[in-house]
Amino acid sequence: MGAHALGAAAYAVKAASLAAPDQHVAAAQEIRWQLRHMSAPVKAALRLLPLIGEDSSGPLGPGLLASGLQGTMILDLQAGLADRDLSSRPAPDADVQDAGTDMSELPSSR
Repeated sequence: MGAHALGAAAYAVKAASLAAPDQHVAAAQEIRWQLRHMSAPVKAALRLLPLIGEDSSGPLGPGLLASGLQGTMILDLQAGLADRDLSSRPAPDADVQDAGTDMSELPSSR
């Protein structure tokens, strides 16, 4: 089930980034928003999953999900989960945008 959660989250990041003029900023904002709004038990469960592409026996193994933009988004989400400081920052007021956020604020998974 965790792999499905990461896949769905990555598709949301992909959609947000493709719909924005600055795709890198939009992707970083969506990832940070998701990490801030995950409950502690959800974060703990997702941290137990192998990194995408590392375990060939499951849905996070090498394949379509692990390749291309989708794979990059999942890696970025997993990197954000691993960075407990980034994933535990409190959410800003819902009416405030993360205007200045860029991909450099996320741990690099590439």
